[in-house]
Amino acid sequence: MMNFKQLFSQALQAGISDVQVFLSGSKEMNIESYEGKLDRYEISDVSGLSIKGIYHGKLANYYTENLNQPIAEIISNLIENAKVIDSTDEPIIYAGDKEYAKADQLYNPKLDQVDVSDKIEKVKTLDNTLKNKDPRVMTVQALYAEGSRSVTLENTKGLKLSSKANAADLFAEVIVKNDVDQRNQFDLIHSSDPADLEIEPFATNLVQNTLRSLGAKPIATGEYAIVFNPTAFSLLVSAFQGIFHADNVQKNLSLLKGKLGEKIGSDQISIVDDPLLRHSMRSRPFDDEGVATTYKELVKNGMLNTYLYNLVSAKKDNVSSTGNGFGGSTSALNLVVKAGNRTPEQLMIDVDNGLYITELQGTHAGCDSISGDFSLQASGFVIKNGELAEPVALITVAGNFLGLMKDVVEVANDTKLTYVGVMSPSVRVRPQKVSGL
Repeated sequence: MMNFKQLFSQALQAGISDVQVFLSGSKEMNIESYEGKLDRYEISDVSGLSIKGIYHGKLANYYTENLNQPIAEIISNLIENAKVIDSTDEPIIYAGDKEYAKADQLYNPKLDQVDVSDKIEKVKTLDNTLKNKDPRVMTVQALYAEGSRSVTLENTKGLKLSSKANAADLFAEVIVKNDVDQRNQFDLIHSSDPADLEIEPFATNLVQNTLRSLGAKPIATGEYAIVFNPTAFSLLVSAFQGIFHADNVQKNLSLLKGKLGEKIGSDQISIVDDPLLRHSMRSRPFDDEGVATTYKELVKNGMLNTYLYNLVSAKKDNVSSTGNGFGGSTSALNLVVKAGNRTPEQLMIDVDNGLYITELQGTHAGCDSISGDFSLQASGFVIKNGELAEPVALITVAGNFLGLMKDVVEVANDTKLTYVGVMSPSVRVRPQKVSGL
C-alpha cells in the first residue's frame, strides 16, 4: 500500500504546491440462478487511487489501480498532465469543513455475517418459489447481488476522511405465457439488512403483477389522468436529474437556468438529496473533493431552492459548494421524492378514466434534458371508477418535465428505492397526452 505521507513530501519537493489522494475500494458478489440452476457466482475486489495536485497554477489529475506504483512515476505523470491543461478554472484543494456527519449506520456488518452458502440457497429458493407460483410462469431468473464501497481522502492541507457503505439486492425476472400472449416483468428489493430480503411476498407480488399484464394492448389516443408507480416516476426524475447540476446551468444546458426561488412544480412535489440515506451504497458524509455532504431540499413544495454545486461551479456563482463534487463533475448522491400520506389506492379512488403506469421505456433517447420534453413508451393498467382494470401496453406518454411537475396532484406513501438509484413513491398527475390506437 502506498505511503501517502511520502507521496505528499516528495510531491511538494518537486514543486507541486498541494496534493490530494482519493482511494476507493469496491467489493461485489453476484449469485445468479436461471431456470433452477446456479448460473453465475462471481466475487470481485477492485481498488483505485485518484491523485490530484496543483502545479504552476494548474490542477492535474492522475488515476491508477496499481496501489504500489512508484511515487516518482505518479509525480512525473501529474507534472506532465499539468503541462497540457488549458482550463482557466481556479485550481482548488479543499482544506475541509469544521464538521462532518457521523455515518456509522451506512455499513451493516450483518450482511457479512450471513454465510455464502445461505446466500446461494436464497437465490435457489427464490427461483423455485417463483417457478411454482403458477403454471403460466415459463422462465425465471433470480439474482442476489451484494456490494460494499470504502473511500478514503487525504490531502496536504491536513484533511483525512473515510467512509464505508454496503447494500444488497434481491432481483428476479419472470416470463409468463398463456394461449394468446406472453409478458415479462422484473423487480428487486434493495437493502443493507438481510431481514428485509423476504422471498415469499416479493415472489408473490412479482408473479401476480406479471400475470395481470397478460393481454395488454393499446388504448385510444387521448388525455388521461395518470398515476405513476414508484419505478416509473423515479425513471423520469433520474432522466432529468442533470437539470439540477450547477455546471449544466452555467453552460446553458439546463431548463432551470434563472429559476432559483421560482415555482417549478405544484405544492405537492418536493425533491431532496439525502447523502446519508440508509441502505444506499452511494451514501457518504463527504464528496470527492472533501466537502461535507448535507441534506438539501432541491425542490420544496414546488419551489426551486438550490442547484447542486462542486467547488469549481460554486466559485463561479460566488456560493459555497453543496458537497456534490463527484468524478470531476457534479452529481446528487441519493435523490428522493418525498412521500405523502395516502396509499396508492387512495390516489386512484376518484379517477374515473385514467392510467396506472408501471413501466417507461426509452428514457435515454426519449428525454431532452435541455427542453424538458419527453416521449416514452409506457405500459400499465387502465383505472376505471377508482380501481385497476385491463392492462395496457404499446402506448406513448408525452409531455414536459416541468409541466409534469406542475401537474402533480398528490404523492403517495409507498416510497421505494428503485434500480436507477432514485427513491420515489407513486405520484398522481393531471391528465396528460397519451398516444395509443
